[in-house]
Amino acid sequence: MISENVQRVKARIDAACRRVNRDPAGVTLVAVTKGRPVEDILQVLDTGVLDIGENRVQEAAKKYEEVCRLAPAPQQVRWHMIGHLQTNKVREAVRIFSLIHSVDSLRLAQEIDRHAAHAGKIQDILLEVKTSPEDTKYGISPEEFTAVASDISRLSHVRLRGAMTMAPRGLSGGLARPYFRIVSRLGQQVVSMGMSDDFEVAIEEGATIVRVGRLLFEA
Repeated sequence: MISENVQRVKARIDAACRRVNRDPAGVTLVAVTKGRPVEDILQVLDTGVLDIGENRVQEAAKKYEEVCRLAPAPQQVRWHMIGHLQTNKVREAVRIFSLIHSVDSLRLAQEIDRHAAHAGKIQDILLEVKTSPEDTKYGISPEEFTAVASDISRLSHVRLRGAMTMAPRGLSGGLARPYFRIVSRLGQQVVSMGMSDDFEVAIEEGATIVRVGRLLFEA
């Protein structure tokens, strides 16, 4: 089932790219495995999808160890932190994740920089932009992006790759478009936006990373 679901999602990614004359190779599919067993992750990896997204550091750490033990080529797996990151979890996040999507403040970036320096690592991050008025959403305002990005660029062990956003809860399809468009106008090379209900619109608005969970794992 997972293999067939992956193929269906990839076909939808290809179709969305064709609609706006984009190369599908420019869109990375991140399989969101929150709440899913390691067996499901291994099946996803077998399809050639090597980008795994997790929402919680503690859950990701357990799966990371298992995947490192069981996957044929664990060094090829790229782990993405896509949930809210607390400062007391940064050390472990730096150990596990290739890309942290949810950096919502300069202070958090500075904490990541400090732990990355101790680990001898340059940590790739995305700056989370709050385009929704919901209190449950995190991030800086679009107007703050340039200034905060400039401050982050001075950190020696953090590499800012681009921006991330989430549309308001409950919106799907074209209703999410205005929120994605705000971030696409920031002109970043890497833009993480779009989930199961709206990833095609996100691609049409310039997303280079889409985060899909339910469509990959449910019948």
